[in-house]
Amino acid sequence: MAVKVHSFFSVHPGPWLRTEFIEPYGLTVSSASEALGVTRVTLSNLFNGKAALSADMALRFEKAFGVSADTLMRMQAAHDIAQARAHADDLVVTRIAKAA
Repeated sequence: MAVKVHSFFSVHPGPWLRTEFIEPYGLTVSSASEALGVTRVTLSNLFNGKAALSADMALRFEKAFGVSADTLMRMQAAHDIAQARAHADDLVVTRIAKAA
């Protein structure tokens, strides 16, 4: 039996990264973007939850802060599926039966 996880358990990794790493380290978005080798706009969009975390960005955070890229990608996947499940009733799909 599958365990149902409610969408409130999902956290977008962007705001979480900001509060757990950027702020405690006393970094600005500009200084963090420079250290990570990305644009300020890219990082700002991630921190504000307007952009998804990419595998490349997860690796950048792993190298910079030691946080597991795998964990960050699982956070993003959990967030994505929770968002999709919130609109699952809008999907029109026909169940396909296995051929005999």
